[in-house]
Amino acid sequence: MQQQHFLAYLYRLRYIERWSLMRNSTRENVAEHSYHTALLAHLLCTIARDVFGRDVDPDKAASRALFHDATEVITGDIPTPVKHHNPALLSNFRDLERLAAERLLGTVPPELIGAYEPLLMRQTQDDELNRYVKAADILDGYLKCVSEMSAGNREFATARRQFEKRLAALGMPEIDWFLNRLAPSFEKTIDELSERDPDGDPDDDADAD
Repeated sequence: MQQQHFLAYLYRLRYIERWSLMRNSTRENVAEHSYHTALLAHLLCTIARDVFGRDVDPDKAASRALFHDATEVITGDIPTPVKHHNPALLSNFRDLERLAAERLLGTVPPELIGAYEPLLMRQTQDDELNRYVKAADILDGYLKCVSEMSAGNREFATARRQFEKRLAALGMPEIDWFLNRLAPSFEKTIDELSERDPDGDPDDDADAD
């Protein structure tokens, strides 16, 4: 029986470090980023569905996000400023990414290709769902900058401003909802996260006695 290397490739995403041009207080690899992006994509779609009444599927978005950087196991992580240096370079990178996706798809057991081709090949993907995955990808970059700056690392100050502009340009109310309700907690310490809500009722403890 022929051996298939698909999962062995994906497990190597943990060896590929992100933010290679930056001084990091906490290192991050592509596997971690993929997981966080999947969490955020699921959350953004849940906000879209339950708060704003949109017809989106959080589970499909999470699955798509898990694989959104899978090709980097072949290409490596290319920093965004390099990819977007000029249109020609970006176009060449997209071609490289497509070839990497085809190569990775070739490692999938034949019986499973129907399930994984839509997750690996961009041209077969739904644009609306991709919008939420892309937003989650950008949002995770923003949260990385927030966490680094909260740790006193000014290296990420410019990147944070750039991510803020990119998030605003999306024009998505789900993003605004997230930034107002959930993002501020990323600037807190573990002790601060464990404290009671300062807006809570101070008499709650007395009522519990």
